[in-house]
Amino acid sequence: MIVRCFVLVFLTAWIGIPAACGQGTSGVRMNEIQVIGTHNSYHAGFAPSEERLWGRLAPDSLPSLDYRHAPLDQQLDAGVRQIELDVFADAKGGLFADPAGPRLVAQSGLSADPPFDPQGVLRRPGFKVMHVQDIDYRSTCQPFVACLELVRSWSHAHPGHVPLFILVETKSGKLKQVSFRSVEPEPFTPSVFDALDAEIRSIFPSDELITPDLVRGDFATLNQAIRKQGWPRLDSVRGKVVFLMDQRPARAAYLRGHASLRGRVLFTNSEPGRADAAFIERNEGSAAEINLLIREGYLVRTRTDSGTEEARSGDIRRRDEKLGSGAQLLSTDYPASEPSRWTGYSVALPGAVPARCNPVLRPTGCVDSALEVPAR
Repeated sequence: MIVRCFVLVFLTAWIGIPAACGQGTSGVRMNEIQVIGTHNSYHAGFAPSEERLWGRLAPDSLPSLDYRHAPLDQQLDAGVRQIELDVFADAKGGLFADPAGPRLVAQSGLSADPPFDPQGVLRRPGFKVMHVQDIDYRSTCQPFVACLELVRSWSHAHPGHVPLFILVETKSGKLKQVSFRSVEPEPFTPSVFDALDAEIRSIFPSDELITPDLVRGDFATLNQAIRKQGWPRLDSVRGKVVFLMDQRPARAAYLRGHASLRGRVLFTNSEPGRADAAFIERNEGSAAEINLLIREGYLVRTRTDSGTEEARSGDIRRRDEKLGSGAQLLSTDYPASEPSRWTGYSVALPGAVPARCNPVLRPTGCVDSALEVPAR
């Protein structure tokens, strides 16, 4: 780490930009910061006829889906440092290539929408990215590895960034209470999770990943490591990415044969005190509960808004509570670069920085402006 820090200082001084190493970040750990993330970061929204169709068939559900995001690299350019990707297994390819949406649009007499998969990507094997099969399937990047390639390219162009947090939600289960034939996704078994890890590693080499093995070190469990030793120093992991599992039910299958996440890529969404517990979601948790968790060493993701409710009403109480909670990852449908069209509601860190020193943990000597080394 000392050698890497020296090289960073030398290079940044040579090209005329301030070095973050040792200047406002020395001693700061990667969990002692706070960043803004986006919920369903790939979400491209509905095409016009699809929107009219679902407005007729599911008028109560459509408002909560009425948001869309810019491509991932544009979000990163705008300061987002946590993204979320929903993935479906598709070992043979083609499972999601013919969704019900376009068929129902045609049957309803609506005009055809622009093609959702003009390159035929969905016909090829590999994990796919979308929100809901057959209904909400348009993504700004496809397939999963293409989304990761976008992130890696951006990361290489901005090597001084704080760690990028990539939340992965694995989707399975057939749609319920629908009147049309729907695709049943493949279940996420331990072998399917092996394939998911392999896809991630096919894009990101080990030296660009922050893995459970790296954080655990010589401790018997991951939980012991983050509570007794802490997370890695920020200066040693700048420019890297970390993968986090969104939903808790998938945890057991991912852990099978990998006690305390040995050999795995993702950090599970666990419960405090469990052997694999390092990352915890508290989307609806109170600021007091989140405050306690982060003081115990956990990395916490929470949501500042949901279902477009705050975006429509302009209510900022939840947003401001979560900003002050100390949760490291603050997920929103409306980052500052994508404000609500109804009220202007958005979420940003004070000073419009991509990362700030954690307001609850308050690391000694930490300076917001020094957390990232700007690219030139």
